[in-house]
Amino acid sequence: MNVQNFLTEVAILATGGIITVAAGYYLFINDLRKYLVTKSVETKPSDPKKEEHLQILPLRLQAHERLIVFVDRINPANLLIRVHQQGISVVDLQSVLLNEVRSEYQHNVAQQLYISAATWDVVRKLKDDTLTMVSNAARGLPAEAEGVDLSRKILQHMAGIADNPYDLTLDLIKKDIHLLF
Repeated sequence: MNVQNFLTEVAILATGGIITVAAGYYLFINDLRKYLVTKSVETKPSDPKKEEHLQILPLRLQAHERLIVFVDRINPANLLIRVHQQGISVVDLQSVLLNEVRSEYQHNVAQQLYISAATWDVVRKLKDDTLTMVSNAARGLPAEAEGVDLSRKILQHMAGIADNPYDLTLDLIKKDIHLLF
């Protein structure tokens, strides 16, 4: 083999090697850049407001869920079925109903931290209106009346209301949830 053939083969191999190294560099450099950009984003201080929002979001959703359950539980249609006792007096049923609504409210009072003030005001007013409705219905019945008479009077009152306040409150809570997203 002569020197010229040897140099030609070395040049061909060197050219192939250079082409391979260059191609590898261009393929690798894009991945390296993506990696470095990703790392710099990860190490940048994040927005504290966004992190706080992400941490509080589950609590706010849970609060809305609990208030939906609260409104459903104090709705007279559900409340009367849940606490119904055969042969109970008006006075006893009134007491049970008022205690049940108050207890449900006290159980959920902390949820006001995670919902809008306007929504909480509506929920509180609904509770107060429910207590007033039960008391007014009981007040209009004779002392010898039975609990079933109180139930009937409350349900008749509810049937006479054009827009069910319990449904309206549920709609408001749902709208409040949608504002979170």
